Amino acid sequence: MDLGSIIGVIGTIVIIVAVLIIEGGSPAELFGHPQAILLTFMGSLMAAGVSAPFKVMLGAPKLFLVAIQTNKFETAEVINSLIEMAGKARRDGLLALEDETKTVTDAFLKKGLMLVVDGVDPPQVKEILTTEIAQMKERHALGAKLMNGAGGYAPTFGIIGTVMGLINVLKQLDDPSSLGHAIAAAFLATLWGLLSANVFFLPLGGKLVTKTEEEVAYRELLIEGILGIQAGENPRMLREKLNAFMPPKDRQGEEESSGN
Repeated sequence: MDLGSIIGVIGTIVIIVAVLIIEGGSPAELFGHPQAILLTFMGSLMAAGVSAPFKVMLGAPKLFLVAIQTNKFETAEVINSLIEMAGKARRDGLLALEDETKTVTDAFLKKGLMLVVDGVDPPQVKEILTTEIAQMKERHALGAKLMNGAGGYAPTFGIIGTVMGLINVLKQLDDPSSLGHAIAAAFLATLWGLLSANVFFLPLGGKLVTKTEEEVAYRELLIEGILGIQAGENPRMLREKLNAFMPPKDRQGEEESSGN
């Protein structure tokens, strides 16, 4: 799980509840009118879904899970694997990598290695893999667009809920004792509109964009490694190049000399 996402959401909720208590309110008041929550959350998602493919809207629950999960990219491990394959290719030829592809679990890396083994020209290999990254970015962008769209609509739906509530308030003018409670309930929809946008939808949309950027960087590393293997680069020089994709403190073997 992505602790940053979880701590951020929980921490924000704790702060809001703490301020509510300090102001003399009760956390139970936030959930006193579930219709406000239904309107802001579901209404916003449905409205955002109008501009998104139906399958993306159906996958909204999955987007929440993706946003709070950690990308499992073993960058250091994959660099070591690429360096080993580079050494093997220099010694035994590119065809020797065919056996290596049978143990590779990353579909993108496996595809790239198979293109190399099949003798596809380097420019074509790069074009095919780059196109795959571009298509992945477009698919992921649809999910982020849905979340950001819902975040944009949520405050408006909160206002809609408030207006609907105030209409009911006007019907109770002959009962002054109930006006205070009714007005508070009406404005609760506005509060939930702002909360859903700024605590859930917009942060989750931003997180999805960040995760896509992380995956793009990882796949670009794989492309560099695959092309380096195909070009017969010195494993030590290839490691230097791939290490540039990692933070300095996590880099391995920069001073080591891998065999030629």
